[in-house]
Amino acid sequence: MAAVPENGTTGIPTGSPAVDNNVKFGFKRPEMHTEELSGTAIAYDRHVILCYKTHDLWPSRVESSDSHPLPKLLAGALKARKNDIPVKTLLTICEGRDGTELSDGDVLLFPEMVKYRGLKELDINSFVDEVIVNRKPWSTGVQETMMGSHIFVCSHSNRDKRCGFCGPILIKKFKEEAELRGLDNVSVSACSHVGGHKYAGNLIIYSVRDKKVCGHWYGYVTPSDVPDLLDNHIGKGEIIDRIWRGQMGVPVKKAQKALEHSLSNGNDVTIIKPDHQASSTIEEKENNGGCCQGANGISCCRDEPPRTETDKEVNKAISKFNILTTKWEKHEVFTAAAIVGAVVTIAVAYSFYKRLR
Repeated sequence: MAAVPENGTTGIPTGSPAVDNNVKFGFKRPEMHTEELSGTAIAYDRHVILCYKTHDLWPSRVESSDSHPLPKLLAGALKARKNDIPVKTLLTICEGRDGTELSDGDVLLFPEMVKYRGLKELDINSFVDEVIVNRKPWSTGVQETMMGSHIFVCSHSNRDKRCGFCGPILIKKFKEEAELRGLDNVSVSACSHVGGHKYAGNLIIYSVRDKKVCGHWYGYVTPSDVPDLLDNHIGKGEIIDRIWRGQMGVPVKKAQKALEHSLSNGNDVTIIKPDHQASSTIEEKENNGGCCQGANGISCCRDEPPRTETDKEVNKAISKFNILTTKWEKHEVFTAAAIVGAVVTIAVAYSFYKRLR
């Protein structure tokens, strides 16, 4: 697919299919930037990414397709062991091309920044048991440490036309801009549904800063945002607030422990374990970010009921806390808490004083 500039002007006469698609499904569609993005990312603590075929070959529900046994069996094994998995785990598919850095059957783990080569169908149960449940190295696989930054762009065209249109254009732009900057440590891959097609272009960036691994979600991304993401997010570790959806992290109830174990912009490789939270495959979480109603009433994806208001408020609370912890150092949080405590104490004392008079 040829790249279409953000403004939709390519010298093609107005009304041509390429221009119409950019308005219906691309970066010029009316729904762009109409909703607040903060809090729309899925809450999770670990990301399992299976490299499998190319994005144009993935069916709408690739994790449950009988025609694609590897992702289906992995998703099924994760679901079967969900009560044994110590952290909330997300499964996503990314492109795998034999002879490249990422081949069919490779499994990527974040925040560990680890890659295992060539997962086979017969090995799935041992892999899930050893690596996902017990958090040990895989006894039959070679563990490789990943370096640099890894960008996963939703390009799941058979699931939603918006991601199918925007994703490949963004991938091409990222690769061009990275090459111009000489960034040979930035990997860009197409990935399957991550939730919230209406926010396309959707992408997740995993990178290491100050020895911490961070995973940030962005939405409504256009080609003009790519230089900013490379120069500021990856280059300087600065979050781009206007297109930021949230980040990999712990739930609100673990907020205090998060302050003790995480730095400003990421998570320790050994992350905090929530209280016996079930793991989630992307298929179980795919209803987040209801997106079936596209621009001008166009239906872009299969049935995907919108999230409840409660879900949205919870995610917003999580994201607001994450923003807070990215901007405050630990001693500042404790100082603020002490000030609040002192104010409360004075108020109570004054109340008793008034009663005694």
